[in-house]
Amino acid sequence: MNTNFDLPDLTNQRAVITGASDGIGLRIAKRLAQAGADIVLPVRNPAKGEAALGTIRDAAPDARVRIERLDLSDLSSVAAFGAVMQERGEPIHLLINNAGVMTPPERQTTADGFELQLGTNHLGHVALVAHLFPLLRDGKARVTSQVSVAASRGPIMWDDLNSTRSYDGMRAYRQSKIALGLFGLELNRRSIQAGWGITSNLSHPGVAPTSLLSARPELGRTTDTLEVRVIRWASARGLVVGTPETAALPALLAATSGRGGLLYGPRGIGHVGGMPAEQALYRPLRSTADAERMWEVSEGLIGAPLPR
Repeated sequence: MNTNFDLPDLTNQRAVITGASDGIGLRIAKRLAQAGADIVLPVRNPAKGEAALGTIRDAAPDARVRIERLDLSDLSSVAAFGAVMQERGEPIHLLINNAGVMTPPERQTTADGFELQLGTNHLGHVALVAHLFPLLRDGKARVTSQVSVAASRGPIMWDDLNSTRSYDGMRAYRQSKIALGLFGLELNRRSIQAGWGITSNLSHPGVAPTSLLSARPELGRTTDTLEVRVIRWASARGLVVGTPETAALPALLAATSGRGGLLYGPRGIGHVGGMPAEQALYRPLRSTADAERMWEVSEGLIGAPLPR
């Protein structure tokens, strides 16, 4: 499948992409660099960051790209990254909230005591927006938050957001992605109302063979899941699901030319593979009241003020 749709010229545009040391995020960063963007890679693992930096420079030799330290599962790390970025004073034009963890077999917690998926996938990105907000406003940024096909169903467990009463890995993952989606949509609504100049939308990668379901000893998963083995088999044969390359395309479309308040994903069968396109918002993402509530609840949890 041809995945070389044109991106606009991004010269002098600064892009921050979380989770870009490998997988889909690295492919997003590489394509943005090839379009001329200056790339900031906030990474938890410096060695992986250096390897990613080399991959991007191989693809775009003239790219301006640097790594910074960031652990989304630690709110003090998010605050420190925000302080570094604000000290530099450089406007941010693109922010892609891409990083995530998926379905630890047992409940794990972040440095701040949150269930790992809620804390990393959602609250870490909420805090990131809070700490980068002046730079996002200065750059009239386009913010794209990466959700998941898992966000198409399931409720928000308002009385157990942190999965303390009971834990199911997929339920907690689904909830973290719905929460992030609601926040991203509320960011767009508030930007319009307040005149911040920020455009916020959502993307999802469909289904592709990435590291999310692979062996992750740090998550308590010592072997690849059956799901990822099946996905790899189907992807290699061009059957319905996508590839890591096609999985990067919805976020690229959303971040560079998509409209605010919308969802972008693969347009193939079941929206799990293929070229990107605008899609109907998933049902759990359609409630404005839920989005407003998620904004307020999330602000209380991160312990940092969101813009008003």
